[in-house]
Amino acid sequence: MKKLLLATAATAALSGAGYAEEVKIGILVGFTGPLESLAPAMAQGAEMAMKEISDSGKFMGGSTVVPVRADSTCGDSAAGTAAAERLVTSDQVKGIVGGDCSGVTGAVLQNVARPNGMVMISPSATSPALTTAEDDGLFFRTAPSDAREGEVMAEILGEKGVKSIALTYTNNDYGKGLAEAIAASFTAKGGTVTINAAHEDGKSDYSAEVAALASAGGDILVVAGYLDGGGKGIIQGSLDTGAFATFGLPGGMIGDALPEAIGAGLDGSYGQIAGSDSQGAAKYEEMAAAAGYDGTSAYSPESYDAAALIALAMAAANSTDPKVYKDKVIEIANGPADGTGEKIYPGDLAKALDLIAAGTAIDYEGATAVTLIGPGESAGRYRVIEVKGGKNETVGFR
Repeated sequence: MKKLLLATAATAALSGAGYAEEVKIGILVGFTGPLESLAPAMAQGAEMAMKEISDSGKFMGGSTVVPVRADSTCGDSAAGTAAAERLVTSDQVKGIVGGDCSGVTGAVLQNVARPNGMVMISPSATSPALTTAEDDGLFFRTAPSDAREGEVMAEILGEKGVKSIALTYTNNDYGKGLAEAIAASFTAKGGTVTINAAHEDGKSDYSAEVAALASAGGDILVVAGYLDGGGKGIIQGSLDTGAFATFGLPGGMIGDALPEAIGAGLDGSYGQIAGSDSQGAAKYEEMAAAAGYDGTSAYSPESYDAAALIALAMAAANSTDPKVYKDKVIEIANGPADGTGEKIYPGDLAKALDLIAAGTAIDYEGATAVTLIGPGESAGRYRVIEVKGGKNETVGFR
């Protein structure tokens, strides 16, 4: 009888809210593919937030958050969907940071997240199509929609005196949506788009695409592609043939790998990527530097915020069940409507857990001044980039 009573007590402890366990969160980004140079810092950002939560000892009765990496490939929706399925079924994650690229993210949302009731917070999927996608309240993103980026790029082009652009885009949901947004905003401001042509990633020769772009002409070539994929090939081919000397670089083209690969020929080109000059951004960059990676790398701050939001929403709901804590994500991100929530920045996650436990409202600012609008996507700011001396330099924010 004594043994039975002990066993019953142990079972009760295991099922109670205070039982410490491992809570797995997936990191689904393209460790291979056309954005692979960005993936390491994105994963490190998410993992730093998870470690901060775990090290506090204050999460879900002393539970730890365990990251599980999976390769979305960025470009292969079938492979990304299979990777997400493994995260959910084999690894039994309780949330997913990702996907990264829009096409893969949309496929995972419909084929894995919705059927399994799984929360996804993407740090970098920016297609406007995701704004209206059916998501059952499970999908959020900490990067702003390309609808906004199109407006920002059109403003920058206008300020540079650009009257006409040739435009090429990677032939997927991300590229199409971004190209449409740029073209619409630029023409609305009186500019001319001489050509709006798709290109495929993974080709060894882009001479035909470059010839068509050159024939159409324009003051500048805007490349809505990927810095490790076809976008790089288009730029190199344009420089080799003298078709264009200056390039407009939207978010998927921003990263240290591009100027390193192209060299001095990229100097004078410019563009923008989601980024913030907030108090939290500076703190995150300091923390990342101390951890040995670049916190200014594209979508790394957004990845920290995505992971932090998942964990803090779990704490606020006192549940790791995505179907339960999904309803707390926007509440944690935005705080009370009257602005009384305590501001939370990188490095403050233990404090956030204390406040949540005490029933005190928080307003998660994070590394990117997070505010979620509409169906749970970031209102967003942009870091304006110019390539100088073979490096991307930040010259302002929008």
